[in-house]
Amino acid sequence: MTARMTPADHVIVIFGANGDLFKRKLLPALYHLHMEGLMPGNFRVIGTSRSEVSTEEFRELARAAVDEFSRCGTSGAKWEGFVGNLSYASTKFKPGNTEVIASAVKKAEEEMTGEPLRLFYLSVPPAAFGDITEGLAEAGLNQRAKVVFEKPFGSDLASFKELDAIVRDALDDDQVYRIDHFLGKEPVQNIMALRFANGMFEPVWNREHIDHIQIDVPEELGIGSRSGFYEKTGALRDMVVTHLFQLLSIVAMEPPSSFSSKALIDEKVKVFDSMPDIAPERVVLGQYEGYRDEDGVDPDSETETFVALSTAVDNWRWEGVPFYLRTGKRMAERRSSITLAFRSPPKMLFPSAGSRLGHDHLTLDLGPNEGITFTFLAKKPGPTIEVAPAHMRFSYDGHFGSNLIEAYERLIHDALLGERQLFTRADGIERTWEMVQGILDHPPLLHRYAPGSWGPKAADEVIAPRRWHLPASH
Repeated sequence: MTARMTPADHVIVIFGANGDLFKRKLLPALYHLHMEGLMPGNFRVIGTSRSEVSTEEFRELARAAVDEFSRCGTSGAKWEGFVGNLSYASTKFKPGNTEVIASAVKKAEEEMTGEPLRLFYLSVPPAAFGDITEGLAEAGLNQRAKVVFEKPFGSDLASFKELDAIVRDALDDDQVYRIDHFLGKEPVQNIMALRFANGMFEPVWNREHIDHIQIDVPEELGIGSRSGFYEKTGALRDMVVTHLFQLLSIVAMEPPSSFSSKALIDEKVKVFDSMPDIAPERVVLGQYEGYRDEDGVDPDSETETFVALSTAVDNWRWEGVPFYLRTGKRMAERRSSITLAFRSPPKMLFPSAGSRLGHDHLTLDLGPNEGITFTFLAKKPGPTIEVAPAHMRFSYDGHFGSNLIEAYERLIHDALLGERQLFTRADGIERTWEMVQGILDHPPLLHRYAPGSWGPKAADEVIAPRRWHLPASH
């Protein structure tokens, strides 16, 4: 990472600077970049929200957040150099009420030489995206600017189109950065390296050799203090339309002509264009027991905390290969993984062992224990020919011996540089909303499931006669 370019000077404005994402991810990411010498040579960070907080109080909050969530300490010259560039402005930014932020940006730019670029990060609920974008244009802050939108971009197809129209009126396409932090994960980017840098994988990465693909992102935690966001969003909008579909596009994409942002995004969008709309009968929704007792949750809430579904990519490479997606809160284990299950041999000489394993498979572990695992059958030592499941594993930590780059660090740095490879594009997002609109219009029955389980039993019907690959299976 240290070999990457240093960005031009920037004024960075973060909307929602009192939120959990800012404290846990964005602020530590900015500080880590500063520690590595990857922030601009001259920068200012302006935090803003409706909370009445002074700049000094904001800096103390920043210190507490970095101490709790950062791998770097807050002592010494590096921290003093960073925290001295932080300021705070309290306002509800929207059209007709832009003066506070406009003045703060102007003051920061006057302290810097030349004409620094502007980066606006919208770490706010999606309902606020439109007002903030229109306010930026009204105040003239959309000049020399880039705007980062957190996910989800819209809440359904209609709201996506409405927001996209607002954004297009205020910003050029190259100013818009729609973020999905899964795309910044090192193991996700390694999917492309695994496929396209190794002659042993790409020839079998197709319908002739792969029986099915699973994308699994269970979480152990519940909604915490995010009930206000989650009640309006749910697992389908929060995880499937964003993270899981993006992972699917990387696994299923054709080789790009280059690693330019346009070539990469073109191939991912082609995957979405090849996918059918998802019928509600191919979906299982769940809600963990006790969700309705969480603070801020409607006692009669029908918000789903679990989704399992099957879909397909109807092109020459993947025709007939089902893709199974699953995610949920309060599940048995936190683990993000992609499993490619290979077809069985044409003649099973060891049927009993084969039935125990299911399919030999390749599992890409995206976190927290990042790595790649092969699971296959091997002969057990002994006088008889007997086979049993075996595993071969590559571990990032064990092999490279260094910490992985955090996703938000990479994505913020790319946005500062103007690099767009790891961000999403409007036409791809529109297609993902089209695919799930039928589920939003006609949601299937909501199943209850026990916290600490693998979700409702009905999810097994989604993948039957196959089965979900659990951590113990590899």
